[in-house]
Amino acid sequence: MTSGDRRYDDRRALLVDLLEEYDVKPPIQLVPMTDDPTVAMTWYQQLPEQGIEGIVAKQATSVYRTTGRAWKKIRHAETVEADIVGYTGPAARPRALAVRLPDGRVALTQSLKAPLAAQVAVHLAASGPPRSARTRAGEPYTTAAPGPVVEVLAGTSRHAVVTVTRLRST
Repeated sequence: MTSGDRRYDDRRALLVDLLEEYDVKPPIQLVPMTDDPTVAMTWYQQLPEQGIEGIVAKQATSVYRTTGRAWKKIRHAETVEADIVGYTGPAARPRALAVRLPDGRVALTQSLKAPLAAQVAVHLAASGPPRSARTRAGEPYTTAAPGPVVEVLAGTSRHAVVTVTRLRST
């Protein structure tokens, strides 16, 4: 049996044993774990003060999978309005948007779902000639004419994940 065939709780126990046996010190360290919902909620509420973006929920009985996730990230995020300034992929079916967040930063969003991409594509088709641009992080996108605003969930961490929830105006 490989370690990938073992349940999460069994894999974690093996890791704990190895770290103790070899007296491993930070920066390598075990991530805290609990199966107590009250403790998990306390962590979720208090850890953002330390720059921790959220928690991960896994089933103790889940086996390791090389594709897809058997766990869920629960991140702190706030809903804000953002101006669309560009997109990635073709204008007729944009993969992601470049949005200007309230702090002035331009960020690429997570992949768009098909219905939202279709709504945004109407605006992008009327945007005029495409130009290439880059975010401060160097991520390329195609510019779009000023227009609609989207509502986004913007994570609170330094590398915030930005997810479009809906188109605010057309």
